[in-house]
Amino acid sequence: MSQKKVIITGTSRGIGFELAQIFAEEGHQVLALSRNHIPIQNLKHANIHSFSFNLNEGKDLQQVENFVDEQWEGSVDILIHNAGSLVNKPFAEITTQELMTVYQTNVFGVFQLNQRLLSKMPRDGHVVTISSMGGVQGSVKFPGLTAYSSSKSAVINLTEILAEEYKESGPSFNVLALGAVQTEMLQEAFPGYEVPTTAKKMAQYIFDFSLNGNKFYNGKMLQVSNSTP
Repeated sequence: MSQKKVIITGTSRGIGFELAQIFAEEGHQVLALSRNHIPIQNLKHANIHSFSFNLNEGKDLQQVENFVDEQWEGSVDILIHNAGSLVNKPFAEITTQELMTVYQTNVFGVFQLNQRLLSKMPRDGHVVTISSMGGVQGSVKFPGLTAYSSSKSAVINLTEILAEEYKESGPSFNVLALGAVQTEMLQEAFPGYEVPTTAKKMAQYIFDFSLNGNKFYNGKMLQVSNSTP
């Protein structure tokens, strides 16, 4: 398999942290992006590049674009939107600022990073967005997660729209709606809840899908869940 140039957001912990390592160990070049880049930097892996990155900062988005142009000859093969923000509060208590913080990361950040990078991706490139079963119409919903779940619904729709808009030129766009994975974010949403699916196991699935899913899917939402939540 040819070496791919891969950008992953939300790599300081959980699925993103594991995913960056899997890609790197398989010989691919990875740009790992997160506000706290120290955990991934401490790996000292030759195939992993990282710097502190805030999805909400224009200068940080420009830094990513500059890196791709200068270090990767202006091309990206795979873009994985994994960064996520969550607030667990009753609907009536969520502040406007908390709502905006969740949407800035989960929706606006995806939108803006796509705008910066899609022109640098080949026809057979693949954009994978990580959503949640909480964002899927008709799935089980849980109190306290209105901001998070509604934001995850928004990126499902965004994926479908982009797949249509770019269907002639590429890349492909797909979204994975994950069920419960044993991560710190799961504990924020459901304190004390435990599930058998580890971050590493889910990262392996996303790795395989990112490399091969665009051969079979475009503009699709796939439910990846064996539990409720």
